[in-house]
Amino acid sequence: MPKRGAVWNNPVVQKLIISIAALILLLVIIGLALPRHARVTASIDIDARPATVFALVNDFHRARLWLPSLETDPNARIVYAGPDRGVGATLTWDGLVLGTGTQTIVASRPYEHIDTAINPGEPGAARSWFDFVDTGTSTVVNWSFEADYGYNLVGRYAALLLTGVISKDYAHGLRNLASIAESLPRTDFSDLEIEQLAVASNTIAYLPTSSAPDPASISEAMGKSYFQILSFIDANGLSEAGAPISIARSFSGSELRFDAAIPVRGDSANLPRDGSGVRIGSTQAGTVIRVKHVGSYRDLAVTHRKIAAYLATLGIERNGNAWESYVSDPTKVSEAEVLTYVYYPIQ
Repeated sequence: MPKRGAVWNNPVVQKLIISIAALILLLVIIGLALPRHARVTASIDIDARPATVFALVNDFHRARLWLPSLETDPNARIVYAGPDRGVGATLTWDGLVLGTGTQTIVASRPYEHIDTAINPGEPGAARSWFDFVDTGTSTVVNWSFEADYGYNLVGRYAALLLTGVISKDYAHGLRNLASIAESLPRTDFSDLEIEQLAVASNTIAYLPTSSAPDPASISEAMGKSYFQILSFIDANGLSEAGAPISIARSFSGSELRFDAAIPVRGDSANLPRDGSGVRIGSTQAGTVIRVKHVGSYRDLAVTHRKIAAYLATLGIERNGNAWESYVSDPTKVSEAEVLTYVYYPIQ
């Protein structure tokens, strides 16, 4: 039986211990020399307007369409929290491949920058951010990642492999983003003043109307219709309860059909609800987006195209006919100051 300490006094064992200690020391020295920050940036030039690209990133419901990490684990449990988009929007995932994690938008500057925190306050905390550069004809997107491993030497070594994986992942994600953005309408909706709100139903006196789809014909048809509606209001002892509106019904390409209407008070059961003339009805209640349009009525078609592009980009489904509320009296304000609100009921 060897004496106590004989093993440790063995030159072979001592040499082995010294070698292991030297290796550990070398790994520590190399680890300390490695960058404490892991940084990755991927870029792409997308043939779409910055507002479109920004909207696809600023809403995690839309980001799910192009984020490559979610492709790898389609059965992962995904939970959304906070607002639908912008600061505070949060995505949490739990999957066999993805593992668990959380990502929250912490800064959102339309249509230039989005910053997200990944697993904030937990091991593996990191940040990811997007910068959007308008070239005039396209949008350059820079997607960056940064993790600070501090004195976590294992993390520093892991970052050597991780940065390569993330770089490929980000490049793939940006290609997905470009494919979706370039399939959407190119109309720039960045100047829209958009609100989402709940509206109540209002009683209206209205008249189904049609006209050719040019501004002059529409204006003439509206003028005649509002004259009949005002006569109906006076004849039946009603009072106006709001600005005139028009409710879109259909558009065939050569004919625009809409209801000219005025909100009223004083309705009674004996007033007509159907027929060919002016009748009593109500506006739609529920959730809408309301867009502020200032300027000529001739430009309303452009505003409607912008709204359509906005809805398509965010995947928002309509839930009824749009209507316009003509707040300003064009005989009392300049054309450049005429205020119109455009309403779109949504799901």
